[in-house]
Amino acid sequence: MEQRVSLITLGVRDVARARRFYEQLGWQGQEVDETVFFQANGQAIVLWDRQRLAEDAGIDGDTGASFSGVALAHNVRSAEEVDDVVTSAASAGATVTRAPRTTFYGGYAGCFRDLDGHVWEIAHNPGFPLDGDGNLTVPDLTGPPSDA
Repeated sequence: MEQRVSLITLGVRDVARARRFYEQLGWQGQEVDETVFFQANGQAIVLWDRQRLAEDAGIDGDTGASFSGVALAHNVRSAEEVDDVVTSAASAGATVTRAPRTTFYGGYAGCFRDLDGHVWEIAHNPGFPLDGDGNLTVPDLTGPPSDA
């Protein structure tokens, strides 16, 4: 696992309210599917519904004291690398909360909690490319809607 954080997802009670707050601080975000992405140098800060974040991380309904509402994401270059990192984390003592699988956004990801309960998502997302140094760039999300 490369020493890098690609995204920090903040689980919020009200996405629109949280977006307004960050935009009042001068940040510029893009929203897609009730999720807001802010480019932050070589990583992204993401705002997402707290309950949905917990469920996505495999932490069923645990949005209380044992779930901070923050998930760190480590993006990688392939689905195979997702499997390798999650397996390594489990071997090191992590608790896998969601085994790697295909995601709703067309990628592949798994989640684990480290020894202190911090949530990590290991993801391959072809829509969020990494440069040669592992920096993530949020693509233009304002393009025409897809025919789903």
